[in-house]
Amino acid sequence: MNFSKLKTTYTVNMLIAIAVFPISVIAQNTNKAAKKDSTNQLEQVIVTAQKRAEYLQKIPLAVSSLDAKQIKALQIWDIKGLSSIIPNTYSADPGDARNATSIRGIATTSYDPTVAVYIDGVNQFSLDTYIPSLFDIARIEVLRGPQGTLYGRNSMGGVINIITKEPTNKTNGFGEISLGDYNQQRINAGFKTPLLKNKLFFGMSALYDARDGYYKNDFNNQTYDKQHGFSSNYYLNWFINKRWSAKLNVKNRIQQNNGAFPLVADLNEAMINPYRLNQNAVTKMIDNTLNSSLSLNYIGTNFNFNSQTAYQSNYRYYTNPIDGDFSPYDIITVKNNYGKDWNNIKVITQEFKFTSSNTSNSKFKWTAGAYLFYQDAPVKQATQFGEFASMMVGDSLFALTNITKTIKKGVAFYGQLSYAIQNNLSINLGLRNDYEQVTQSVLGLYQHAPDNTEYTTTPDASAKINFNALSPKLSLDYQVNKNSFAYALFSRGFRTGGLSPLGSDPSQPPLIGYKPEYSNNFELGLKNDLFDRTLRFNIALFYTKIQDAQVPSLVLPDAITITKNIGKLNSKGIEAELLSKPVKGLTLQYNFGYTDAKFETLNLSQQGISVDLSGKKQIFTPDITSFLAAQYNHKIGTSKTDAFIRAEWKYTGTTYFDLANNIYQSPYSILNLSVGITNEKYGIKLWSRNLTKQKYIAYAYDFGAIHLGDPAHVGITVSYQF
Repeated sequence: MNFSKLKTTYTVNMLIAIAVFPISVIAQNTNKAAKKDSTNQLEQVIVTAQKRAEYLQKIPLAVSSLDAKQIKALQIWDIKGLSSIIPNTYSADPGDARNATSIRGIATTSYDPTVAVYIDGVNQFSLDTYIPSLFDIARIEVLRGPQGTLYGRNSMGGVINIITKEPTNKTNGFGEISLGDYNQQRINAGFKTPLLKNKLFFGMSALYDARDGYYKNDFNNQTYDKQHGFSSNYYLNWFINKRWSAKLNVKNRIQQNNGAFPLVADLNEAMINPYRLNQNAVTKMIDNTLNSSLSLNYIGTNFNFNSQTAYQSNYRYYTNPIDGDFSPYDIITVKNNYGKDWNNIKVITQEFKFTSSNTSNSKFKWTAGAYLFYQDAPVKQATQFGEFASMMVGDSLFALTNITKTIKKGVAFYGQLSYAIQNNLSINLGLRNDYEQVTQSVLGLYQHAPDNTEYTTTPDASAKINFNALSPKLSLDYQVNKNSFAYALFSRGFRTGGLSPLGSDPSQPPLIGYKPEYSNNFELGLKNDLFDRTLRFNIALFYTKIQDAQVPSLVLPDAITITKNIGKLNSKGIEAELLSKPVKGLTLQYNFGYTDAKFETLNLSQQGISVDLSGKKQIFTPDITSFLAAQYNHKIGTSKTDAFIRAEWKYTGTTYFDLANNIYQSPYSILNLSVGITNEKYGIKLWSRNLTKQKYIAYAYDFGAIHLGDPAHVGITVSYQF
């Protein structure tokens, strides 16, 4: 008997039962409860997913939205906290806080993401320049499926749109402290106030977070990934007159990590002795990010206008060379500490956006705009071969230095139009044209002990590549009745192309161009607010086809990524979201996603041999994501104080981490629990994460290095607001 198949069949049947059972039971309860108590109604959620304010249940695409209360309840402290909570979403990192995020099987491990992240309207341009820590958040919107028309490059899988809280006419502030095991500390505070009533507003918030390492290094008998960081967010809003306003926003993140890559090179060892490693090269990663923007807004009777100018920078280096072989021997280390002229990424973006007036009764609603960017990425990195390197490469005590300077610049024009054919039927059309140019130069150097004379191995050379991409969109939406909204959608997305960097492997030459990656997405969706809006149930079916799939390969020992267009990928699946307040005080949430993403064709060259991997599953893509949460609030006496208890169950299906599908994580579940008391000013919560102490692979490289997900931990959170 095939026990593996039997187990999978049982698991899928169980999950379907869990998904269906609450609908029937809740429907019976809510039908009765709604007649008695309308306060159980779910709020009408407004989002800006299509770059204009709209009701969530009236948007013809799959969008998940989490408000401030939900984010706090879910304890989402960084972007990877969305993993498996949002249907068909997976996010993880190898320990350096650079999250590889996939949605619907659209995934990558390169620095050009497949899921775009926006914070307060600013595109976090690449994995180098975004700020992963989340605090003082008003709303998170996750758009699933290609969003090329409005968001452009690198939004093939979707968009994570993060909106922070802004100051208002009311002075307010908050403070929150979370303490837990592993000496975890998270101190978050903020203050917002009008400087001139109705005119000028100031706001700021800050976060300090720290913890001891989850991993222990047997080489020196010390914790390995001990870290701390400081983040801040500053606002200055000026309402010039009833039409014009301006907003200045500055965010930054300063992080220090004593062990950025807690990796174990053997899967069995990682599981038998979890959270232990043995590395001789110990260093500290310094990671400083700045993100600033200036927005100018106009609200008119015929149209609205927005201009947003943004500047981002990231300076990331290791104070000493970092271990490149993940062993206790001096074999390979990587150095990138060459001063601020190197490994200091800078990005400037500019967007001009026009939208139809919010007060217009016209059957037409439209959005149009232009987007420009400039990125400067000077990278200098040395791979150092130590005393025992001869065991691997036949020589020792030498270094190869690779210098790659990359300039990217581009411009895009986009537009989207919605027309109400009838009162209950609308058509939506969109088109975007992106043009991008990449200029890159490389230089290779060689040094050998003891004289360390510097020789040129790759002469200074440069290349230029340019490309453009059209991203159309077409959808029909139909208001079935006052409670149900249906849509059919076609959308196209693309991921930017580029040039390969310089590495030490002569079989991987630099300055080889690779084309953009394109996806065509077909989607059907139905959104329902039922039983006097006490039950919300949304469902979507999708099919995505990717041409010229970019396949990144990590080249060792340099740890650089070489990207090639060598595949076609098909992804199809289903998503369901359910939210209900069946009785007073009780909130139930269930999200489910199924993705079947596999390569139609994939021919990978490994060590000079062509390997046919057609039919293999996509990496970083669980076949099933399932999330169930239940929270019960009980009012204490006649006061405005509530006691609550909350339980969460998160299921992540089989996930592969290499293209050959040899490294994978079997299905696993995470159980979270919290209890507390809260009112308008004070709150206290006791929480436990990963209550069952589940061990699982969160991230793995195709050469076998394993990083485990966070272990079980408990803590307390105390908050105050005024």
